[in-house]
Amino acid sequence: MAAHETIGFIGLGVMGGPMCRNVAQKHLGSVIAFDLNASALADLADTKAVPAGSVLELAGQADVILLSLPGDAQVERVCLGPDGIIATARPGSVVVDLSTTSVAAARRVGEALAARGISFADAPVARTREAARKGELSIMVGAGAETFARIQPLLAYMGTDVTHCGAIGTGQTVKLINNNLLFEHVVALAEMMVLGERAGVAPQTLLEAVSKGSGDSFALRNHGMKAMLPRAFPEKAFPPEYVLKDIDYLLALAKEHGLDAKGVELARHYYDAARTHGMSGRYFPGVIAVVEAGGMHDLKVAS
Repeated sequence: MAAHETIGFIGLGVMGGPMCRNVAQKHLGSVIAFDLNASALADLADTKAVPAGSVLELAGQADVILLSLPGDAQVERVCLGPDGIIATARPGSVVVDLSTTSVAAARRVGEALAARGISFADAPVARTREAARKGELSIMVGAGAETFARIQPLLAYMGTDVTHCGAIGTGQTVKLINNNLLFEHVVALAEMMVLGERAGVAPQTLLEAVSKGSGDSFALRNHGMKAMLPRAFPEKAFPPEYVLKDIDYLLALAKEHGLDAKGVELARHYYDAARTHGMSGRYFPGVIAVVEAGGMHDLKVAS
């Protein structure tokens, strides 16, 4: 990617904000940003990112457009709607979607943009908000080889691990598998933490001991030790609603390919119970409250 290219960034939320900040700090060319939330734009006032008045304005100026949005509906509207990217983006520009969407949506958007001469890559990100702040994300990319070569230096502004997974849609495939492995693991960890405590083992002792053995994992060291152990489940983190969205995307993909994903379906029941019994909007490892309450019934979570 040429250092002088103008980069546009749409979506400055929990992950998008710090990602855009890294781009603005590291890219030599111009950076334009847009978000419906004025305070999100204000948070970047100390960088060279210039606020755009609309998606149309940003798309008309940018050579590369980055998206960090909640899901399918928002990505399709921003890319393909009447006031979307497709209306003003120039042929030869590229859209890079850092959001987590369904595989089908990634392919629909990619095909529609290609018909206008606009390249597309699905490039969902993994790891934490702190990793986003540090520019240490893992980024999984679905794109043609030429498009990947063009955007790889840009993605390195935000991530330390950038993997070309294959054609459009494969980035989302890998991300959804990654997320669902984590969601299932957190449920399993919740069950084992509750069991260990009922059997007389202090939760911290359990996690420290298991972290030295074959049961160690990213989920244990991060979600277990940092959230489930201290029972710290804040709002404005990654809530059960987002988990359910990603699970449903994965289940749709599994159905398309003839896989009966029973483990994922079981995890979905747990997170749906968390959502409907006091954990809505709060950090998803709070699913441990479902286990403590005896499964899916009569769950009560303290505020």
